[in-house]
Amino acid sequence: MLEADFVIIGAGSAGSAMAYRLSEDGKHSVIVIEFGGSDVGPLIQMPSALSIPLNMSLYDWGFASEPEPHLGGRVLATPRGKVIGGSSSINGMVYVRGHARDFDHWAEQGAAGWGFADVLPYFKRMEDANGGENGWRGHGGPLTVQRGSRTNPLYGAFVEAGRQAGFELTDDYNGAKQEGFGPMEQTIRGGRRWSAASAYLRPALRRKNVSLIKGFARRVIIENQRATGVEIEVRRRIQVVRARREVIVAASSINSPKILMLSGIGPAEHLREYGIQVVADRPGVGRNLQDHMELYIQQESTQPITLNSVLNPFSKAMIGAQWLFFKSGLGATNHFEAAAFVRSRAGVDYPDIQYHFIPAAVRYDGKAAAKAHGFQAHVGPMRSKSRGSVMLRSPDPRSKPVIRFNYMSHPDDWTEFRHCIRLTREIFGQSAFDPYRGKEISPGAHVQSDDDLDAFIRDHAESAYHPCGTCKMGRTDDPMSVVDPECRVIGVEGLRVADSSIFPRVTNGNLNAPSIMTGEKAADHILGRTPLAPSNQEPWINPRWQASDR
Repeated sequence: MLEADFVIIGAGSAGSAMAYRLSEDGKHSVIVIEFGGSDVGPLIQMPSALSIPLNMSLYDWGFASEPEPHLGGRVLATPRGKVIGGSSSINGMVYVRGHARDFDHWAEQGAAGWGFADVLPYFKRMEDANGGENGWRGHGGPLTVQRGSRTNPLYGAFVEAGRQAGFELTDDYNGAKQEGFGPMEQTIRGGRRWSAASAYLRPALRRKNVSLIKGFARRVIIENQRATGVEIEVRRRIQVVRARREVIVAASSINSPKILMLSGIGPAEHLREYGIQVVADRPGVGRNLQDHMELYIQQESTQPITLNSVLNPFSKAMIGAQWLFFKSGLGATNHFEAAAFVRSRAGVDYPDIQYHFIPAAVRYDGKAAAKAHGFQAHVGPMRSKSRGSVMLRSPDPRSKPVIRFNYMSHPDDWTEFRHCIRLTREIFGQSAFDPYRGKEISPGAHVQSDDDLDAFIRDHAESAYHPCGTCKMGRTDDPMSVVDPECRVIGVEGLRVADSSIFPRVTNGNLNAPSIMTGEKAADHILGRTPLAPSNQEPWINPRWQASDR
């Protein structure tokens, strides 16, 4: 019999963490259902190869948005990991917890018990941080977090330019003080990608009470308003995996709402349209879709010290060999080694712009952006007011869902993005970059007016691949809530959702860390344990926030 106490759909960031924690005391059996295959092999494990698995159907579900009306009808890729480790096995390996105020906002919006004081102990429990601020970071947890070597002088120039422009410095944006310029953190260990599969799932699978089933989850089986199992397809045969206690959906912000809707949980009218029997009318399922967008601002370098010199086949082969044999060198980093979190204007109390800096002018697909040496900042606003949706395309579980982000649909998005471009030019214009600065590659010095900047944004803004929010956590009396603050699906017994889909609002930064934290905390709720004691640590808020952006 395919049967366990807990059945988890999805072996991604949150699912792997839950498999590890739910099975830890040996009292409960856990089955994890994952459609994707193994993450073994250099393309996933080698950090600098990060752009390759993103574009491979072997590892990625291959989702894309509908034509985006505010981006000239462009269709944007929406990669999600289809592999053990989920998106943590194909992401950029950047580690950002999010700002304290993000989680306080969650609590204010009805996710009681998810304020910063409540989630900080879980971040500390999951971490094994090398470096970082004493008292704020975890040590000995499953997830290794490190900093890059920052040997290229351009990393230092970026941080110094931020200081020269009047911004704060921070030595640990995951500590008390997120705001400022400083080193970026990575989920890399011993020169290899340290995904949720490496940190959580593999150790869990060594236990007798955990098993992994490779199958396609079609729907949750619900009998008398209670989830009793999961219908899966394995080699064209339909099977049922029974859950003695609970089913937990952790299939991503794209697949989790899809699975709920196929199971009869969602907007009643939409379900009836496809002949799906309504089990629970939850209009919030698939709504509230959010993401981060970003642009690359690229500058030529007058000195040949950038990564553009190693984009040729011979250099790539040498880097690959050094990594294969020694797990060191340029192959052992994601090259995101300097970062910044800043506020866009006076009156904004915590950062709403994020920077990733790399000493190369390249695209996400790893191709050179320019003939010359160059460097670039990825920059974007963190709290867009635009909202989208994930809806069913058909009642066939194999159909890809309809994904509409509605990017740039709020007028503030345009104001914020124009500011991001002008601010980046100001930073690149500081004296710290004098020894290196050539001409601007992108957008190009001729792009100056609001209209010109808007045209550039419309044509070039990209997703940062941080979709979330489609099964919002909140109060049970809020019709748009999908799960309560213990991750229980409202209106159905024995069913929870725990992944980035439950975020009420997108957090400040990359989403892997808060997704893993969600799995960690959800596991305590599922087991009925008293949550970890809240922290009394106070985050740093800029004392000048009302008067200045820096």
